[in-house]
Amino acid sequence: MKKVFSILAMAGVFVLSANTVSANANVIPSNMSSTLATMTVMLQDEAAAASEDRGFTQVLKEQFIQGGAGFMGIVLLCLILGLAVAIERIIYLNLASTNTTKLKQQVEDALASGGIEAAKEVCRNTKGPVASIYYQGLDRAGESIDSAEKAVVSYGGVQMGQLEKNVSWLSLFIAIAPMLGFMGTVIGMIQAFQKISAVGNLSASLIAGDIQVALLTTVFGLITAIILQIFYNYIIAKIDSIVNDMEDSSISLIDMLVDHKK
Repeated sequence: MKKVFSILAMAGVFVLSANTVSANANVIPSNMSSTLATMTVMLQDEAAAASEDRGFTQVLKEQFIQGGAGFMGIVLLCLILGLAVAIERIIYLNLASTNTTKLKQQVEDALASGGIEAAKEVCRNTKGPVASIYYQGLDRAGESIDSAEKAVVSYGGVQMGQLEKNVSWLSLFIAIAPMLGFMGTVIGMIQAFQKISAVGNLSASLIAGDIQVALLTTVFGLITAIILQIFYNYIIAKIDSIVNDMEDSSISLIDMLVDHKK
């Protein structure tokens, strides 16, 4: 009997152990499946965030490549050359800008204390077109007021030409870029209609690529023109500001020379 009871006890322990293992086995896959689902969602969110971070530049690059190397390369060249001219002009104009009020006061004090030569020395030590105009007027002040005025007017025209140097190239690139884009559009449409004529039927998939290339060249041409137009307007406004300072300073110089002659 003891052997029978021991055998029955061992069988009961074995059955309980098997049930426990089976229950745990059912719980573990459930937990694992929920964990895997959570990790999948997190990875998808990270991939979406990474796609959004590099989305603009990546899409721009892809669209540029799809536009074709022919017209897109020329439009890109217009953008690069236009930006080079714009940056050079902006640097030059910023260096040409001076504090005209301060310069006027310094020249006036130098005229009162040391005469024409002292005022010329102040102009020599100051950069910018306004100081150069002052120097030319003071250099002719020994002859007559009329000679000084003519020198100021003549040299003012020279300085204005220096300020507007290469700006015409910028306006040329602004005009050419969208024209090249429109030309690419026309050529792309011609190619699309040639395919329709060759095949004999109208299929969207047949001409979609040519139409896409045609529209992309127009888009990039317009983007180039818009970017360069912003720089062009800034440069023109800067030139107008410097020219106004030059004209106002010229009048002030003649008045100072008239007072100094008295």
